Amino acid sequence: MNPDQYCQDKAATSGSSFYSSFRFLPELKRRAITALYAFCREVDDVVDETKEEEVARQTLNWWREEVARLYTGHATHPVALALQDLLNDFNLAQEYLLEIIDGMEMDLDIHHYATFKDLSLYCYRAASVVGLLSAEIFGFNNRDTLKYAHDLGMAFQLTNILRDVREDAERGRVYLPQNELAQFGVTRQNLIQPVTSDGVKKLLQFQADRAREFYLKAFNELPEEDRFSQRTGLIMAEIYLSLLEEIENDGYRVLEHRIKLTPARKLWLAWRASRREKKRYKNFQRNL
Repeated sequence: MNPDQYCQDKAATSGSSFYSSFRFLPELKRRAITALYAFCREVDDVVDETKEEEVARQTLNWWREEVARLYTGHATHPVALALQDLLNDFNLAQEYLLEIIDGMEMDLDIHHYATFKDLSLYCYRAASVVGLLSAEIFGFNNRDTLKYAHDLGMAFQLTNILRDVREDAERGRVYLPQNELAQFGVTRQNLIQPVTSDGVKKLLQFQADRAREFYLKAFNELPEEDRFSQRTGLIMAEIYLSLLEEIENDGYRVLEHRIKLTPARKLWLAWRASRREKKRYKNFQRNL
C-alpha cells in the first residue's frame, strides 16, 4: 500500500464529515487535504486509543520527531511520507503540525477548562490550525481568508464538543467551561447521565449559540474573491451546520443518544453546497 492509499483508507474509515467534502477537489489538493486529515487522525488516535498515558506521551514525542524528519526528507510513516511528497506544492508550516500534536497532548494534561478563554487555546490547536493549513491547500489571495479559516475551525470544534459531550465526560474530559456549568447549575456527573434537564438544555443551547456565532463570523470574514477556492471548507460547514441543526431540533438531547448524519445525507449536503458555490462563482466572475 502506498502512502496516498494509506491516507485515503485512514480518512475513509473514520466516517468523518470532512471526507465527504474532499471528493470535490482537484486531485493534487485532494491528496494534500486527505494526507493532512490522516495526520490529524493518527495523532488523535494516539490519545484516544492508547490506554497507558506514558505510552501515549512517548508516541506523541515520536510524532514530533517524525515531523522533523518530514521536513528534512527522511520521513518513515506513510502519512508523513505522503505529506513530505507535497511540501513543494503547498506551504504547510511545520509549526502548525506541531501545534496539532500539542493540542492532542492537552487531552492528557488538562481534563477541564475554567473559562472559554482557557478552552480557546485547545480549540485553536485542535481545529483552527487545521483550518489554516487547509486554507493553504485550497489556495487564497486575500489574507483575510486566514481569519475565516481560524474561526471556521473554532466553529467546527465547538460543534464537535457539543455532539460528544457525554462521551468525553465518560472519558473524564469536560470541555464545556466550568464557569458556564456553574452558571446553569450543571455538574460533571450530570453530563454522564442520559437526562436532559432544563439546566443541561440551557447550557447546551448556550454552547450551540456560541458555535453559530463563530460560523457567522467566519462567513462574514471570507472575501468573495477566495470563496470558490475555499469551497471545500464551505461544504464542510454545510454538513456541520446541519449537524448542529439536528442537535437543536432534537432538543439538545446529546446526553441521551448520539446525533449524527447518515453518509448519504452528508454526500447530498456536499453536492448541494458544491453546486451552490459554483453558481455563486459564475455570478462573481460575470460581475468583475
